[in-house]
Amino acid sequence: MTQPQCAKLRSVVVGLGASLPKRVVSNADLEKSLDTTDEWIVHRTGIRQRHIASDDERTSTLAIAAARAALEDAGLSGADIDLVIVATTTPDQTFPSVATQVQAALGITAGAAFDLQAVCSGFVFALATADKFLTAGANKRALIIGADTLSRILDWEDRATCVLFGDGAGALILEAQEGEGTSADRGVLTAHLRADGRHGDKLYVDGGPSSTATSGHIRMQGREVFRLAVTMIADVVEAAFASTKTTPEALDWFVPHQANSRIIDASAEKLGIAPHKVVKTVDLHGNTSAASIPLALNVARDDGRIRKGDLVMLEAMGGGFTWGAALIRW
Repeated sequence: MTQPQCAKLRSVVVGLGASLPKRVVSNADLEKSLDTTDEWIVHRTGIRQRHIASDDERTSTLAIAAARAALEDAGLSGADIDLVIVATTTPDQTFPSVATQVQAALGITAGAAFDLQAVCSGFVFALATADKFLTAGANKRALIIGADTLSRILDWEDRATCVLFGDGAGALILEAQEGEGTSADRGVLTAHLRADGRHGDKLYVDGGPSSTATSGHIRMQGREVFRLAVTMIADVVEAAFASTKTTPEALDWFVPHQANSRIIDASAEKLGIAPHKVVKTVDLHGNTSAASIPLALNVARDDGRIRKGDLVMLEAMGGGFTWGAALIRW
């Protein structure tokens, strides 16, 4: 039962949009160039296909398309936005930021625009950051985008990694609205972020401007990532439940980072979340890093699963390691 508290500002979701590259690459396509099979990929990861950006599709173009869709969904224009945060690991350039490119393309002239880098956890980190700005009264509406073209930093001869990832972008618009200060409020109810740099060698890119002057490729110790992921995910999700005095039973939807079907299933089981409440799109998109959560939200909202008033838990874990969770009343 929720207890009445003082009124407070909440960051309420008012728009959602997504964008995917036109090209779809199936597991059967990968069989032609790699020593792998559709059966092996599906069994190990749950992935059946992924979207791969063409030469004329960049992180910024995907981000802009997703943002336009979110603005249309919300019935807003660029002039209504005063904060832009883009979560990405794969910007078009070292600088300027993707966020400023989005800002320019959409005619956004108010407030700040910046990129945030927390790899696959980036969207949750960006959401939590925007929530702080909005609930502090500093901004009115925030455009939050998760966008990545991880295909640009894959070693296409490394079957352990190149079968896992895809490209895409998802965008969400948050608006500051007054709530009653209870878990019945619409909006972001709580967010919990963590990082532990001691695990940096388990999932990383072997290049960068300051080290090799190249973009490098993704490298991963898959078993170690899997072993740590379930424990770390449970940590932040349980913290979100505790801080709002809610339970897995009260949850309507669990929308995890779409990295691996086995990690998603193991995490839900450990947390006591019923399988029918878990949103999974990893089979369609693969691991799209910061884009995976908003892409999954978009699918589940468009097919009628996620509805106004639903209690939705988001969680993600990424290289670094970084991990986080956010609980939203839709």
